[in-house]
Amino acid sequence: MAVPAAGTAFSRKQELEERLRQGPGEQTPAAQPDGLAPSRWTLPTIRVTFDWLAEYTLSGVWRLLDRCGLRLRSARVQQYSPDPEYAAKVANLEMCLWEARRYPKEVVAVFLDQMGFARWPEPAPDWGAEPAVADRRGAKQGLWRLMGALNPFSGQVTYLDNYIIGREKVIACYEQLVAVYPQARRLYAIQDNWSIHKHPDVVEALKAWPQIEPVWLPTYAPWLNPIEKLWRWLRQDVLKLHRLADDWKALGQRVRAFLDQFKDGSQRLLEYVGLLGSGQIARMVHGT
Repeated sequence: MAVPAAGTAFSRKQELEERLRQGPGEQTPAAQPDGLAPSRWTLPTIRVTFDWLAEYTLSGVWRLLDRCGLRLRSARVQQYSPDPEYAAKVANLEMCLWEARRYPKEVVAVFLDQMGFARWPEPAPDWGAEPAVADRRGAKQGLWRLMGALNPFSGQVTYLDNYIIGREKVIACYEQLVAVYPQARRLYAIQDNWSIHKHPDVVEALKAWPQIEPVWLPTYAPWLNPIEKLWRWLRQDVLKLHRLADDWKALGQRVRAFLDQFKDGSQRLLEYVGLLGSGQIARMVHGT
């Protein structure tokens, strides 16, 4: 197989980059066993798309792509919120975090969220000679719920749990925050737009704590709430493939023990949720 000249090689690299950026589309059905157009690039679809690759083996196509710096990569999810006030809410969030950073003895900002977990374990990969079993025998399904608050500066977590998280527990969470941060003249409670957060009973109860100011995140924008990653950690380390389906009380104790390790703050937690990195919320927190 002839090696293309340097100029030709450069132009072909540009052609590959541009075409791969567009996706395979309708031009490559012949590479699919069912004759349908593929949704992603594969070595066979790349080979049939470019006439000058027709005589290459699949390994040859792979080596050529590798030389061009074109490799199989995991896709990134495009973040999108339909909230028409997205920019204004993000700007307000940034201002609240700036104030908490500037006046740490007087102003506190916490991210609030809820999550639920089930008695039955979810399957997950595990080491062993045979596939592990997410054992659900002898137990009826059950659900339990958490509401937590994460301090993005210290990694301190406060939470409460109950069979139902409704307006009474939301009010109790606010009361808990006031007790945990008694020095705060301003307490920003950053949260999503769950209807219970704006229930008339909750709004009325907040009058007893004028230092609490709800800060509303844009709708459908979980990437702006780092406590979501704390829930992911909890699911990965405690809830997936657990062996406590027949001991609901013990499962709840394990969940609480996991969260209790962060009650006094945690740099490890801040690292896990990305607040020590260079992401959008981390930059807001550190003013970079």
